[in-house]
Amino acid sequence: MDAVRVALLREVLAGTEWLGTARRFAGALRGSVVSHGGGLLLVGTQEYEPWHLAAHLVDEAAWSGTPELTPTLVRHGACPSDPAHLAVGLGRLAAARRGETLLVVSPAGADCPLLERVHDVRRAGATVLVLGPGEGELASMAHESLAVPEGAELDLDTVQHLVSAAAGENALPAPRGNRRLRDRLYRLAEQLTAPPPARW
Repeated sequence: MDAVRVALLREVLAGTEWLGTARRFAGALRGSVVSHGGGLLLVGTQEYEPWHLAAHLVDEAAWSGTPELTPTLVRHGACPSDPAHLAVGLGRLAAARRGETLLVVSPAGADCPLLERVHDVRRAGATVLVLGPGEGELASMAHESLAVPEGAELDLDTVQHLVSAAAGENALPAPRGNRRLRDRLYRLAEQLTAPPPARW
């Protein structure tokens, strides 16, 4: 989903709780990674890998000038022979420390091994954020969570687009005068006309 489609989606959702909720969660995410500066770890479940969110956060980090938003995608099935950005396995969670942020994306909770790892990350002092069903053990471990229950008006993929766009957008300074506004519009036009990023 590109910036134009996200803008159209926001228009459709105007007046609903989704925009405000996504922006609050994105603000918590951005606030955690920027203020702590320890890095962002992103993990899904064995069945659901949030590589698409990882790619969008990389784009938003570059576009907004907030490198802290660039995530390390932690994968259940990572192999040393994978490309570097796909080769980080679950062992990385064991090394998580205070100042780091872990974002867990799960459509339907987490299995026991992942729950144990998330618990250990939290005990080590990292901030835990959860994007998922909104109830259960995983949500109870989160410092911040955004519930996307099954059967909600929006699916998890759509909410991820709202969150990633808001995380980058809110990092931009408020425009001052016509020149700043022109600069922002020029950057937006460049992004909209650029070729799509390579698939992860």
